[in-house]
Parts: sequence; structure tokens; C-alpha cells
Amino acid sequence: MLGQLDEKQIETLLAEQITGRLACHYDGETYIVPLNYVYKDGVLYAHSGPGKKIDMMRKSPNVCFEVEDIESIFQWRCVITWGIFEEISDEDEKQQVRQLLTHRFMPLVSQPQHHASHGIAANEVDIDTRVDPIVYKIRIKKVTGRFERA
Repeated sequence: MLGQLDEKQIETLLAEQITGRLACHYDGETYIVPLNYVYKDGVLYAHSGPGKKIDMMRKSPNVCFEVEDIESIFQWRCVITWGIFEEISDEDEKQQVRQLLTHRFMPLVSQPQHHASHGIAANEVDIDTRVDPIVYKIRIKKVTGRFERA
């Protein structure tokens, strides 16, 4: 049976997953990449080093984000969101988002010392400070959710 997720089911799926796919578009080119994120109160939070996705979102902040939970080909849930990229420049807000990301990801990391380039490590001194991660949020403007179950 195919169906639509209700608002609560959409919120649950966004909150329980940590990886989705971010799509951005600029100057006739579409780019989609996996993204680790945290969802809270209608906003997706993430961080990244400099690169193509950040460059594209700075030029064209309208993005699309997809997340799913697939148990089998006939048992899955999927949410697609459309939103606006906003780079976070306020240092207090950046710190709050970094803490949010760290608290969400650290329990899933078996060897934190191997992930210092992401700004997540057991000891702060292990974090690679050569490139300051770009902290950003995506304010969700529209969302849809679908599912299939046997």
C-alpha cells in the first residue's frame, strides 16, 4: 500500500535520521550530495568545508533535501523538503549548532579521533583547525512525505 505521511510521521522521520541528500541548483547545473544533519523545529542544521555545494548555495539559496528509511523495496518512508540555505555567522549560534551536531553524531562514532576533519572529536585539541567549518541551516518552507508498506 502506498500512502502519504502525516505531519507527525514527517517530523519523526526527519528527527530520527542523520543522513539525507541535499540538492542545489545554480546557473543550469544541479548538484546532489549526501549530507549529515540534525533536524530541530522545522530547520535542518549542518556544517561543511568550503566547496561546490557551499558555493552553489551561496549563489542560489533555494535547495531541496530528501531523507528516507528503507527496510525493503516494498517497505519504506521518504520525506522531501524544499527550503532556504542560510549561512550562520553569529558565533553564539554557530557554537549552539556545533554542540547540537556533536551531541547527535558522537554516539554513532566508534573512533572519534578519526573524524577530526568534521569538527567532531573526543578531544577538542584533535579537531583540524586549518579550515573553519561553514555552519549553516536550511529553513524548511515546504515538505511532503510518502510511504509504502506491504
